[in-house]
Amino acid sequence: MKKQKINIVTLGCAKNIVDSEHLAGQLGAGNWEVMYDSDSTDAKVVVINTCGFIGDAKEESIDTILRFAAAKEAGQIDHLFVMGCLSERYRDELRDEIPEVDQFFGVNSLADILRTVGERYRDELRGERQLATPKHYAYLKISEGCNWGCGYCAIPLIRGRHVSVPFEELLAEAAALADKGVKELIVIAQDTTYYGLDLYGKRRLGELLRALCRIDGIEWVRLHYAYPAHFPHDVIEAIRDEPKICKYLDIPLQHISDPMLRSMRRGLSKAETIRLIGDLRREIPDIALRTTLLVGYPGETEADFQELLHFVAETKFDRLGVFPYSEEEGTYSATELTDDVPQQIKEARAEAVMELQREIARDANERFVGTLQKVMIDRREGDFWAGRTQYDSPEVDQEVLIPASAPLQAGDFATVRIVSADDYDLYGQTL
Repeated sequence: MKKQKINIVTLGCAKNIVDSEHLAGQLGAGNWEVMYDSDSTDAKVVVINTCGFIGDAKEESIDTILRFAAAKEAGQIDHLFVMGCLSERYRDELRDEIPEVDQFFGVNSLADILRTVGERYRDELRGERQLATPKHYAYLKISEGCNWGCGYCAIPLIRGRHVSVPFEELLAEAAALADKGVKELIVIAQDTTYYGLDLYGKRRLGELLRALCRIDGIEWVRLHYAYPAHFPHDVIEAIRDEPKICKYLDIPLQHISDPMLRSMRRGLSKAETIRLIGDLRREIPDIALRTTLLVGYPGETEADFQELLHFVAETKFDRLGVFPYSEEEGTYSATELTDDVPQQIKEARAEAVMELQREIARDANERFVGTLQKVMIDRREGDFWAGRTQYDSPEVDQEVLIPASAPLQAGDFATVRIVSADDYDLYGQTL
């Protein structure tokens, strides 16, 4: 029987990508040919996996739903389904406002989606995925939900409390990915450092990272979303000691002012934050630290912001992103605090942080010039191969650009001499 085509459109973070890949893995075992994020496909069935984390993400999700709803009205597609965080949180409102959508599903509704399109959930395919990423890297989601309850964050309201994936299941999934040609595993969760507490009564992230390094075919293991409070020291040791673990850490700090950290309910102080960064850089001297910051949170004074700006200037993060605060219904900050920082000031503060970070990034990149780096090639783009060092994660960080005349292909590792740099990219030549 000829397979039907289905188009899965994924918005938001890498955790959503993994959810879409698991759905595709189940569909592909049935009567479906899956394509991702395609505007040119003749697929008559579309599933949109939405994000509902902050205002801009919600707007993008709604715009995407409306675009495909118009396509359905025009007869270009037959069925439209919506899943994910936005659908979980605003299902009733969305159903009333966008009746063109056939059905809305939440974040843990894989079996329901499959049943709706005439398939069944296959237990024997648990962990099976059809990658939406290039075949040489993949995300490994080690848990769902979050227990922290930060003042601004709606994730616990959407995805519930922290639930770890069993250790053995993760190793089996990682081994299956390696068998498919995956060379880099990017470990993700809402909070990776909490991994194991619910199942085993202790944090097992360090142990998991070391076990992933033992899998044949995996050459890089990268850690994202490491919550800074109660940071496990054995994770620092694993990053330090294991050659396969990238000397890279995504550690979202959000702020540094103690009044802001308390109001955000982050669970640690300025002094503890600075101590943790010192420990990381002392034990892993070449580590690249990535962080995200939040400006314009309720009650943020000019003094709080200047303290944050000084912290960024002193700490010199290798990678940094910043977001203006947006009020999310049901969160502590929305119900208990007043959104008292004008939008214009929020945006000006975000721009000031990024302007400072641009200078820091340029200086850091200049130090790479003349060095040899191991680079993973991700894709061909125009006149260049685009790749990454161990210090950069796909999609969110900078790239190394290599002339396309070099005999390379996606998934290769190459030894590259860095010959020049700009604010957010490096340029290199293969040896």
